[in-house]
Amino acid sequence: MSAPALEVRGLEYAYPDGTQVLRGADFHIHPGERVALLGPNGAGKTTLVLHLNGILTPDGGDVTVAGLAVQPRTVKEIRRRVGIVFQDPDDQLFMTTVRQDVAFGPANYGVTGEELDRRVMGALTAVGMAGVVDRPPHHLSLGERRRVAVATVLAMNPEILVLDEPSSNMDPASRRELADVLAGLEITLLMITHDLPYALELCPRAMIMNHGRIVADGPTAALLGDRELMSANRLELPLGFDPSLARPERLPAP
Repeated sequence: MSAPALEVRGLEYAYPDGTQVLRGADFHIHPGERVALLGPNGAGKTTLVLHLNGILTPDGGDVTVAGLAVQPRTVKEIRRRVGIVFQDPDDQLFMTTVRQDVAFGPANYGVTGEELDRRVMGALTAVGMAGVVDRPPHHLSLGERRRVAVATVLAMNPEILVLDEPSSNMDPASRRELADVLAGLEITLLMITHDLPYALELCPRAMIMNHGRIVADGPTAALLGDRELMSANRLELPLGFDPSLARPERLPAP
């Protein structure tokens, strides 16, 4: 087994008001794995993700990305390696055109000229949005903006892609289009989601987080099929959905 692409050890964090959110979270993800992070509201999932590229600094424990510890002196490189796509794409799209938004990250890392153009078009092509390169982001639908937000991260050539609730508030067609994009990416992926069928379709492995810790880790279908585990962690499948009858998780094409 290869060395972990991402390793979290004993992560502790409390907000300034004293609320303890992370209570010794531990896990690791190997290169190429696709992992869903599940759990009820308030479990600490988003707070955990904000530690993965140095947005938040832990009170205890550490995060390592491909052997590089997340520290103030490494934050710039860590943020190139770990790309986070937030739930609201408007948090990431703020320029006049799609081209400018996708170019923003690599340009700030010194990428220019033909290489910058190649990165922009390559990232947009990967998410099926090359045709909107010169359009204003605010003219796009939510599903289109979310795919462009993914492209802004892919243009940085990250090693790990982290998505926070990628399917939320999307219509069925947009949800399917994004699933097709994510299934085709050859990248280590960590996906926070309350959309349990989405997790089953895209991620062979899942972790359940509750009370600031990882309380279960294993094959997604097995975790979703454990009624006692699901109930204990306030997770509920859609009415009539049977994970044992769902099609296998989709993996990137070879």
